[in-house]
Parts: sequence; structure tokens; C-alpha cells
Amino acid sequence: MRQRQIIIAAKVLSSVFAPFYLPLVGLIGLLLFTYLSLLPWMYKIFLLLMVCLFTILLPRFLIRVYRRYYGWSLAELGHKERRVIPYVISIICYLLCYYFMALSHVPHFIGSIVIAALVVQIACAMVNLYIKISIHTAAIGGVTGAIMAFSAIFGFNPVWWLCVVFILAGLVGTSRMILRQHSLHEVIFGFLLGVACSFCSVLVF
Repeated sequence: MRQRQIIIAAKVLSSVFAPFYLPLVGLIGLLLFTYLSLLPWMYKIFLLLMVCLFTILLPRFLIRVYRRYYGWSLAELGHKERRVIPYVISIICYLLCYYFMALSHVPHFIGSIVIAALVVQIACAMVNLYIKISIHTAAIGGVTGAIMAFSAIFGFNPVWWLCVVFILAGLVGTSRMILRQHSLHEVIFGFLLGVACSFCSVLVF
């Protein structure tokens, strides 16, 4: 019974902290804790809906259609050679999101979140051609890198935020290993790749 509860908890963590949700979480953080909180509420809702559509709803729907077309389970889709198309779908959706943000003249820092997530996706897709890594920990690593970069830009102390994110990263990585989706080195490499890509992307763009 205890083992079953652990597996259920791991599945819940993997679902709650799925890579699709993290750009939205980053956007909510910017809208709450930076000068972007001064934006009108209707504009904030518009931004949240746009990001939700292109980084969560659309890629999840298209990937589900792709998986069901081939009759694969989620575990079967996790095989290295089958992860390329889901990466491509996510990358295209993120590019569309940034494109419509540019058309809407969205503030630069909001666009940088999507760019960071896009760079992480592209890096994961390229690395996945050779070795399998965890996109879940790459995504939470992206949040870590973004916090570090924004702390340098806005001059705030990121220690408490980083403590929370490190704990979440540990829980997510552990859940992926419990579910036998990834090994330890795949989890760690994914996290480090996400940190590096996100940190550099936010500072550069």
C-alpha cells in the first residue's frame, strides 16, 4: 500500500510540474512581483490566456493527437526516438506564442520568459538526438536560471526563491526516477541544461 501511495504521489508531482505549465508560472511571478504588476487587470488576463493557449493547451492537444494516432501510452512516448515530434510541436507552439507577443507589443521581460523556455526546448530536442534527458527537470531548471537572471537584472535577493525551487526540483526529479522514466544522470543533466539555457537567454534577450 505504501509503495502504491508513493507512485501516486510521483504521478501527481509529474503532472503538476509538467514542463508545459512553467512558462505560465514564470509569467504569473513577473506580473505579481515586478513593476509589471502595474499593468491593467484586463491586459494581465489577456497575457495569461495567450501564454496558456500556446504553451499549455495547444501543445498538449497536438501531442495527445500524435500519441493516440500511433496508439502509444505515455510511457511508450517517453522512448528517446519517439520524443522528437513532441519537441518539434512544443517548439512551434512557443514560436507562435512569441510571434503573437511581438505583434501585440508585449513588454520585453514577458517575452524573455517564452524565449528562455523556447531555448530550453530546442536544447533538449538537440540533446535528445544523442541521449535521453528529463525535460521535466530541464523545465524546473529553466525556472531556476530565470530567477537567477532576473535577480541580477532587478537587484533582488533570490535565496528564498531558489530554496523553494531547489526543493521542487528534487521532488520532481525523484518522481521521474520513481516512475522509471529517467535515471539519475538524465535528471541531473536535464536540470543543469535548463539552468544554463534559461540564465543565458534571459540575460541576452
